[in-house]
Amino acid sequence: MLSLVIVLSIAVAIFLGYKTKINTGFFCIVFAYAIGCFAMGLKPKEIIAFWPTSTMFVILSVSLFYNVAAINGTLEKMSSALLYACRSFPGLLPYALFAVAVVLSIMGATFFTVLAFLAPITMVICEESRMDKLTGAVAINCGALAGGNFPTSNLGVIFRGLADTAYEAAPELSAPDTFGMEMQIFLFAVLFSLVLISIFRFCFKENRNIGKGVTFKKPEAFDTKQKQTLTLMIIMMIVVLIFPLLKLFAGGNAVIAFVSSKIDVGLVAICFAVIAFLMNLAPQRDAIAKIPWNTIIMIAGAGMLIAVAVEAGTIEALSTWIGSNVPAPLVPIAFSIVGAFMSFFSSTTGVVAPALFPLIPGIAASTGLNAAALFACTVLGAQSSAISPFSSGGSLILGSMSNEEERGSMFNRLLMVAVPISVIICAAYNFIVAFIL
Repeated sequence: MLSLVIVLSIAVAIFLGYKTKINTGFFCIVFAYAIGCFAMGLKPKEIIAFWPTSTMFVILSVSLFYNVAAINGTLEKMSSALLYACRSFPGLLPYALFAVAVVLSIMGATFFTVLAFLAPITMVICEESRMDKLTGAVAINCGALAGGNFPTSNLGVIFRGLADTAYEAAPELSAPDTFGMEMQIFLFAVLFSLVLISIFRFCFKENRNIGKGVTFKKPEAFDTKQKQTLTLMIIMMIVVLIFPLLKLFAGGNAVIAFVSSKIDVGLVAICFAVIAFLMNLAPQRDAIAKIPWNTIIMIAGAGMLIAVAVEAGTIEALSTWIGSNVPAPLVPIAFSIVGAFMSFFSSTTGVVAPALFPLIPGIAASTGLNAAALFACTVLGAQSSAISPFSSGGSLILGSMSNEEERGSMFNRLLMVAVPISVIICAAYNFIVAFIL
């Protein structure tokens, strides 16, 4: 009963935010306080502790650094360069953005890092090429997730470890080759992403005029401040990427492992923001003013209510239910949809995969379904709702919008258009995948 109340409160908070134009995060905080303290007996300090400090800090710090690049025109010049490079085939811009995101993610950049780097550039590219910004957002979101599923990338390593652990708990069952399984998930993720991007690219009227009436002029050369800003951006990406890559190829080196464990994209971004201010690359006041505080409050408030849901056992109840109430032919769709629903409110790697992966060996054995297919359905299903405005990726996309009016519009489109289409298409796709393997 309590879990139902929490789910309804999340829906009501979203509705009230949409109807009243008051930040949804405020309503989420109110519900978290009311349910957590008065229905669950938690202490007020425990509710306050649910405020996602880490998420808030990363959004703030990354936004602050990239605001410098936005203010002095560096992002605009970079987007113009990519547009010019695609001048002969502007209609393929979504696929070019997807490819860049995949490569960065395979190289070792985390999902959050890829979105933090590409979201501001993508929004400017969409503006200049007359491409729908939602399509651009879907392209880079899919690319960051698909690349992360590569067996040696950040997400791929986690999923392989969780799958191994799931089979260790059921030694009587034959475990699959998790490296090969993860490679299958990566390939299926790439194919699904291309299908989804194509739907947004060719089925949305907003994309009918991509490149039309746009003069693809050769961009002017970067001025001194823009060259310095671009240099800082490249160095920051190298700092964030190089140590995870070195750890991948020289994991036994204690120094590399130590330094890699200390690299955090938020803290690194703050360091580079300070360097940018010392170099006078943009006014500090303007950079701070452009931080998306409204988005931060919304994401943090929703995070508090989601944390209450986890504390109440709502997520665990969902994972238990699917293991005992779903007919075998519908199991792939169930894993996909439940994974998407859980991921909408929680972390894929921190909650969804650890909760659902242990169910898969037994269900695969009892239904005759391929275990690798069910792992793929769970991962892709969970990732299909990762573009939610309440997720880290969605929040960075919102933070990259140029003004509050655009953020409000994008919030609604992410929630009401991108998430439902992605989840539904993914469920159908996973159903096919499950019976191919």
